[in-house]
Amino acid sequence: MSAVKALTVALWRGMCGSPAIGRIKATVDGRPQLSLGYDPVECSAKGSLEVLMKVAMRCVALILAIGSMVGGFCVPAWGETSVLDAIRKRGHVVCGVSDHAPGFSEVSGSGTWSGLDVEFCSALAVAVLGNKDSVKFLSLMPSDKFNALRDNEIDVLMGATAWTLTRDTELGARFAATLYYDGQGFLVPRNHSISSVLELSGASICVLPGSTDDSAIADYFGVRKMRYQLITSDRWDELVKTYASGGCTVLTGDVSLLAYERSRLANGADHMLLPEYISKEPLGPAVKIGHDSWFAVVRWTFMALVAAEELGVNSSNVDMMKASPVHDIRRFLGLEADVGAPLGLSRDWAYQVVRQVGNYSEVFDRTLGQGSALKLDRGLNNLWTKGGLMYSAPMR
Repeated sequence: MSAVKALTVALWRGMCGSPAIGRIKATVDGRPQLSLGYDPVECSAKGSLEVLMKVAMRCVALILAIGSMVGGFCVPAWGETSVLDAIRKRGHVVCGVSDHAPGFSEVSGSGTWSGLDVEFCSALAVAVLGNKDSVKFLSLMPSDKFNALRDNEIDVLMGATAWTLTRDTELGARFAATLYYDGQGFLVPRNHSISSVLELSGASICVLPGSTDDSAIADYFGVRKMRYQLITSDRWDELVKTYASGGCTVLTGDVSLLAYERSRLANGADHMLLPEYISKEPLGPAVKIGHDSWFAVVRWTFMALVAAEELGVNSSNVDMMKASPVHDIRRFLGLEADVGAPLGLSRDWAYQVVRQVGNYSEVFDRTLGQGSALKLDRGLNNLWTKGGLMYSAPMR
C-alpha cells in the first residue's frame, strides 16, 4: 500500500477505531515506510490527550516521510502563493537593480532613481498596489544579484541582466520577458562615412582584450574574411579616450553602453551607432523559480506596456479611450472583461499602469530614446509592425 493511500485510510477510519495507527519504520534501502500495526494498549486509552498527541506526531512524521519519497518535501519560507500577499502586506515592491546602469537604473545625488528598469518596477507597483511610488530599490553588485533573488531579499531582479541558458536553468531564476534587446555594436565618427559593419574591413577596433566582445569580433570578421586590427586596453575608460582621440576607427561594446559613452563626448553628435548587432543580449526581469503566480504578474505587466502601444493607448489619452468602441481597447481597460482576476489583480490594473507610467514607447523614449541623454533609436525594440521584435501576446 502506498504511503499516500495509507494516510488516507488512517484518517478515514479514525485514530484508534481500526488498525490504522501509522508508524514509520526504515526499510532495507533506508527509505521510510508506513507500518500499520494495531496497538490495543494505546487504543484502550482512546480519547486521552496522550494518544491524540502521539497520533498527531505520527501524522506529521508520515507527511515528512512522504515528502522524502517524492524528492524532498520542502515548504519555502516564502511560498509561491504568498508573494503577492507579502508585497501587499509590506506595502511596496522590492526591485534589485544596479545603481549605475545609465538608461536602465541609476540614482541621483538626491536619491532619485531613473531608467528603464526603474520605470518597469514602478509599473509593477501600480499593477499590484495601485501606486507607482510603492517601490523600493536595492542596489546590488553583479556577484550578488541572483543570491539576493534566491534568498528572497528582492521580489524581482532587474539590474540590466541578460537572459542566458545558464542563468535560466542553474541559478534558480526565471526570466519573464525581454524588456530591452541589446547586443554588441559599433560607434564610429560620422566623418568616416561608414554606414554598415560590412564596410569595416581593414578598420582598427578598440576592444577589451579577452572579453566576449573580442571573441565576437574574431568570429564575425573571420567568417566574412574581413581584415581588422585590434587596439586593446584592460581599462574601458582608456579605450574610450583612445577612440575619442582618433586612436582607432571604431569602439565596440553593448549598444546601450556605446550610446552612454557617446552622450559624454564633447562632440557626441559627430558620432553614430552602426545599425547592425553582432551579438545578442536580451535584458529583462527575472523572478525566483517556483513563484509562478508572481511570474505571471511580471510577464503580463510587460505585455500591458507593449499592448497599450499597439492599441494606441498612452498616458495622455487613456481616459478618453474609455469611450472607444474598439473591443480590444475596452477589454484592455477592464471595461468589458476582467483581465485582472486571473492574475490576482484589480479589474483596471492595466488602465492604471498606463495612466501612471505610460506605454512602452513612452517609457523607452524618456529613458533610452530621443527624450533621454542616450538618444537611442528603437531598432529591435520597436513594435513588430515597425520592423522590431516587440509585441504583446493577446490579452484575452
